[in-house]
Amino acid sequence: MSDVLRLPLVVMGVSGSGKSTVGAALAAAFGVPFVDGDDLHPPENKRKMAEGRPLDDEDRAPWLDRICSRIAAELAEGVAIVVACSALRRRYREQLAAHAPGIVFVHLAGDAGLIAERQRDRRHEFMPASLLASQLEALEPLGDDERGIVLDVDRAPAELVEDVREALGRFGA
Repeated sequence: MSDVLRLPLVVMGVSGSGKSTVGAALAAAFGVPFVDGDDLHPPENKRKMAEGRPLDDEDRAPWLDRICSRIAAELAEGVAIVVACSALRRRYREQLAAHAPGIVFVHLAGDAGLIAERQRDRRHEFMPASLLASQLEALEPLGDDERGIVLDVDRAPAELVEDVREALGRFGA
């Protein structure tokens, strides 16, 4: 596997799975831009989550549009990108893939207890640990026909980066 990333990556999973940490490490390893999807949430989404209320599809629509636009803009410049985005439902991933047909999803999956423990040890601007259950309920695992890699969050970020490097060859990256 070369160190050149040719395809956009979306690091997906529930809150607390390590999307931002692993996404930033992947972007650094490949020398490409990193976008944390949390930074693209409209203020009303952040308020709703801070109040402990889960987002619905209507809330997520403008957020996903912003992420799609950012991916498309980078690709138009010939630049691959790494984005941290929960992408919990298949239809969200389909929307992202429609804007970037070569996209590869890196699903950070793992034991709910471990993820809950990690959330207890962190402070997030607007995503309280109380929303983990709703995210786990909404999560639709990658289908066999989706371009993706499933990794266990019980491993160190550096190991996960190496796993992605190795797996990308399957996708022509």
